[in-house]
Order: sequence, then structure tokens, then C-alpha cells
Amino acid sequence: MSNLSELQTLQHPLFEQYQLHVQIKRDDLIDPIISGNKWRKLKYNLKHVKENGYKGIISFGGAYSNHIHALAFACKQHDLLAIGVIRGEAHFAENFTLSKAKQWGMALKFVDRITYRKRDTVEYLQQLSQQYPGYFIVPEGGSNTLALKGVAEICHELNQQTHYDTLLTPVGSAGTLSGLIAGDNNQHKILGIAVLKQTDYLANEVRALLNDKVDRLFNNWQILNDYHDGGYAKFSPESLKKLQDFSAITGVPFEPIYSGKMILALLDLITINYFPPRHKIVLLHTGGLQGLGGLIEQKKLKASEWPLPLAQQAQ
Repeated sequence: MSNLSELQTLQHPLFEQYQLHVQIKRDDLIDPIISGNKWRKLKYNLKHVKENGYKGIISFGGAYSNHIHALAFACKQHDLLAIGVIRGEAHFAENFTLSKAKQWGMALKFVDRITYRKRDTVEYLQQLSQQYPGYFIVPEGGSNTLALKGVAEICHELNQQTHYDTLLTPVGSAGTLSGLIAGDNNQHKILGIAVLKQTDYLANEVRALLNDKVDRLFNNWQILNDYHDGGYAKFSPESLKKLQDFSAITGVPFEPIYSGKMILALLDLITINYFPPRHKIVLLHTGGLQGLGGLIEQKKLKASEWPLPLAQQAQ
């Protein structure tokens, strides 16, 4: 897996009004299925699995998980077996996301919420290893040390592509943010937009992924916790309208759970003069557009208002 995502300059009246230069790193275009941060996180996990003779990968996710969707297809591409430990009931196997994972050969193991909460415990992981010998276990969201190496390459690419002051990214499991912090090495401001309601959870995840070195070695990052719009996978009609308007002006598609919340945060931060004039901002588009299909299937979005190829598949 090798690629370089393009960097686009965005035009928007607000950017002109506040004299800001805004670009977007289109990681959503890396691959039509394994897009965005999922592609980055899986790159070295897949390499490790193949080099060390594992027969497959086990990982975790919810019923509409971008990570599970991408992992299933990646394993199919690399002739690897895949097992998804899914939070929820067996009937979810036929939904927009998991039906494709199953079609690509992933075996789905459904567990209740109590069991799913054990996904990071030593005892449960040992149990899985004994039950499925020869499988490499990847955490929920794909966020591990191998993932950070892939994400860090974004910073190396950006240094070749542009000059900038601040890099914005949505934060879900903290793997992408952690990789950016390590890859940037204190050269720019790294601003994470939390997509779930929390206080110190994500900052602690960053510290864990960077082996508690982050506070000692890196002082250029921050997580903003006020833009979750009610919690994970929640959004208001007003937020959807703002996001649709932004996409119409810029020509860049977004979904409202991850990158969309980053966009809404950006617009608010601009209006409160968070960024000084002539500041150069890069946005990281982390993909996740397959999630539109699930949101339409759940009737949380109207297909006619999100006319994207993946969204149309759910009609």
C-alpha cells in the first residue's frame, strides 16, 4: 500500500473575510473503499501480519464501523482471513456496512455491550488468541503503534506539499491524532476535534499510544471537546445544513460524524478569531464517507440530500 493524497486549496467567503489560507489533505481519495485514516492505520498492520506469517486479523467495531468495513476489504485484497468482533445483535449482519464486510469474507462475531467493554483487557485478548490461533489482534479503530507509523507519513507528505501553521483533524479513537503528533515532531500546531462527549479520555489515549512520552516530548497539540454536537454519531439539523452548505461551496464531500464535526469546529473557531489573520490551516479529511450509507439506512439522513455514490447505494 503506497500512495500520496492530494492537497487542495479551499475557497470560502469566511476564509476571505478573516484572511485565512485553508487547504485540505484529501485522504478520502486514497482508495475508494479503504480511504482516509483507515488506509493509513492499516498500512503497517497489514505489512506486519504478512511478514510474520499470521493467517488473519481480528478486530472490533460497532454495527456501522468504518474500520471494520475497511479492514474486511483490505484483508480480502491481501488474501488474509478476517474476524470482526461486533458490538450488537446478529441481525446487524445484513446492514449497509456489515453486509459488505461479510461479502468480502469477514467472519462476524456478535457480542453484547458487557463483553464488548472487555475488548482491551488482557484476559479477553488472551481468550481470543486461544480461540483463534494464528490471528493478529488489532484494537478498535485500528489504533496501535503500527498505525501511528502510517499516520505519521501524512506529516512528511505535507512538509513536501505546503507550508502551514495549524493542522486540524477529527478525533475518535486518538490513533490519528497520536500519529500526527509523533510525525510532526513539534513543527506545527496540531488541533484535534473530539467527535464524542468526553473530558480527559482522548488525551489519556494519546498518552498511552505514545507511551506517556507525549507531555515530555511534544507540546504542540490540543484536543477541543466542545464540538461533539451532543455525542458520538449525534448531530443537529442545523449542523447538517451548515455542512451541506460548506460542501456546496467547496466541492468537498463530508459526513457528519467525523470530518464533518471538524468542519463545523473550524467555522466556529474562525468567527471567534481563534486564528490570526494570514494563518495557514490544513484540514485532514479522514474519509469515512461509507458511513453515509448507514446513516441513510437508519433514516438519520435523506439520500436525496447527500447525493454521493456510497450514499446512493443505500437507497
